[in-house]
Amino acid sequence: MHARMSTLEGSPDELDEGLRDVKEHVLPQLKQQDGFKGFIALGNRQSGELIGITFWESERVMRASEEVGDRTRRETAEDTGDTIADVKRYEVGLFEMSS
Repeated sequence: MHARMSTLEGSPDELDEGLRDVKEHVLPQLKQQDGFKGFIALGNRQSGELIGITFWESERVMRASEEVGDRTRRETAEDTGDTIADVKRYEVGLFEMSS
């Protein structure tokens, strides 16, 4: 599994709007991509930082989704007035969640 981590920086007051935008507009587009496995959004209410992590079944499908990732990241930043601070890609070494 592979993951792409996008970091946006903005106003702490806009964090809820950013999360709503991701849920309503970004997530539906990601779910349509082949090999999409999941999404986590992390927010820091003190700094306004919003981190989105998408999970993909392979590096190949993650790379194939770059155009959608770039577009949705840019649209979210425009909608909330955020700045795209960073985008990184990783191989997932361990993924565990308890139920």
